[in-house]
Amino acid sequence: MPVAHFLLLLFICLIWAGNFIAAAWAVQSMEPITFTVVRFALVLLLLLPLLRIPVRRQWTTLIACCWTMGAIHFGLVFFALGRSADVSSIALLMQVYIPLSTLLAVLVLGERIGWRTTTGILISFCGVLVMGLDPLVLSQLDVLFLVLASALSLGTGTILMRRLQGISVLNFQAWNALLSIVPLSLLALWLEDPLRGIQATFAAPDVWLAVAYSAVGASIIGHGGFYWLIQRHEVHRITPYLLLVPVLAVLLGILFWGDRPGPRLLTGGSLVLAGVLWITLRARWRRKPATPRPPPPPTT
Repeated sequence: MPVAHFLLLLFICLIWAGNFIAAAWAVQSMEPITFTVVRFALVLLLLLPLLRIPVRRQWTTLIACCWTMGAIHFGLVFFALGRSADVSSIALLMQVYIPLSTLLAVLVLGERIGWRTTTGILISFCGVLVMGLDPLVLSQLDVLFLVLASALSLGTGTILMRRLQGISVLNFQAWNALLSIVPLSLLALWLEDPLRGIQATFAAPDVWLAVAYSAVGASIIGHGGFYWLIQRHEVHRITPYLLLVPVLAVLLGILFWGDRPGPRLLTGGSLVLAGVLWITLRARWRRKPATPRPPPPPTT
């Protein structure tokens, strides 16, 4: 992976980690599904001029991508944030998406991963488990299942994204917002009172900063950059680095949200960083050409 792509990936991890804080802040005033609809509406408003009709054979894959990576994934994870006061645990559990994506890439796309990459993923995922599977998480089984379903949906969408062709990053983002708004709006009208939620938000205008961060930062910049990378690199080369997201999210939760995780943070975070570092170093070693052997001395 080029250095510029690697730096972009790290920047995306930081943006996504901050999005857990922004979403948790927003759903205190706005109901979670309504928040998701407003978020996608802002994305669509900003990207509407870039909306282009895809070729006919891409429609099925496009709709499936948008629903799995958009409506289902975000609806479930924001709903979980609305039912839990602990941002760190949700951010950690969401990383189940990493091994799920890698497994689906092997089973569906036929990608091959070596034992070293597999080892790095397992080390990092063990770190996630150490940090995330504590009594606080197990006491919120409804939140646990919501996050796991969201992770599976996102992993499925990541695999489907590899099959999209001829659709630019921002065009996909516009379609993702448009196609996600419809089912989410119907769900919000059924389960929530969206008008009351939006009106209440005007009394707390700082919540709109969280909405803007989530829409512009996490969606347009973060997911747009991720889709751009995932179309240029194999899934198993991109997703392991996303295990940095929970570490960053926990740190941001401590600094800005008041989370107080226990000693699991140090142990689990160290394992995550060790696994990502192993994958990074291994990738660099593989790119180095073998040192040519000097020619044998001439015989006389």
